[in-house]
Amino acid sequence: MPDAPFILSANQPAARFYAGGSRISAFRGVAPSAPNTPEDWVGSTTSVRGNAPVGMTVLPDGMLLADAIAADPIGWLGEQHLARYGVDEMLLVKLLDPGQRLPVHAHPDGAFAAMHLGAAHGKAEAWYVLSAGTVSLGLREDVAPSRLLDLVSAQSTDALLALLNPVDVKPGDTVFVPPGTLHAIGEGVLLAEVQEPEDLSILLEWTGFDLDGTADGHLDLGFELALQAVTTTRLGEDELRALITRGVSEGAALVPASAPYFRLDRIAVPRTLPSGLAIVIGLSGTVTLRTVAGALDVSAGMTVLVPAGAGEQLYSGTGAVLVARPPLP
Repeated sequence: MPDAPFILSANQPAARFYAGGSRISAFRGVAPSAPNTPEDWVGSTTSVRGNAPVGMTVLPDGMLLADAIAADPIGWLGEQHLARYGVDEMLLVKLLDPGQRLPVHAHPDGAFAAMHLGAAHGKAEAWYVLSAGTVSLGLREDVAPSRLLDLVSAQSTDALLALLNPVDVKPGDTVFVPPGTLHAIGEGVLLAEVQEPEDLSILLEWTGFDLDGTADGHLDLGFELALQAVTTTRLGEDELRALITRGVSEGAALVPASAPYFRLDRIAVPRTLPSGLAIVIGLSGTVTLRTVAGALDVSAGMTVLVPAGAGEQLYSGTGAVLVARPPLP
């Protein structure tokens, strides 16, 4: 049974369709990564769609995390998780560094993904902001599906972006992105992202990206069907505010609507968490993580995978960390 946390090195899939990656290297304090490596998949049992095992975490002993969990699900996930969710991590964590604005896109919900893609999950996601900038979230007005399809077909990128609500964000802010919600992330907005463990994106624009959107933007469904997964009604001001938490300093970092999908806490003072799978990201200073295996110091930029078999997690010290966990069993 695994009983010790694992320090994870960067896991940045190569040749993604957009620029970025240097801010992840700077955050981690390591040598610059190759161009177009803007995503660091942390503690991942998920592969880049159609390219397994790319994206999947390899443990220090050379075993895929997915294989390790399958071999000892209780040790990695815990009995309650296993009883509720089976051998399913129920979580994907990324560091995200868009070196250019991401295209307007959305992700399907679980029902659509199961019916049309044979996937076990949809893709809700949430962002913890590490550097300031602007993101775009939800429609400013109702948009007929036929109009949306016309804009995609014409690649009217300015018009597509203008349909979305711009949101200025600062370090410590969090944003929950429900499935189906159109969104984009501005250039330079470094994020820690938690999401359902799927790689499913419906891309409405691709001009200026290393991407053939007509072939790869619609999950092999065609845009008429794929766009049925997209929310085409206005996201009002109150609804938009309900997805955002400003300046999280301690405790639960996300709005309650995210709870069925994942959990994320910011820990800046001594605190104890119960046993269970966790992914820890160092934010500042030094935080000491104590488990049955002993003590591990987590500094800024470090990523750590904690198996359920490590038991209670005691956090102390003078810094801050993020702790991402699957939803409650």
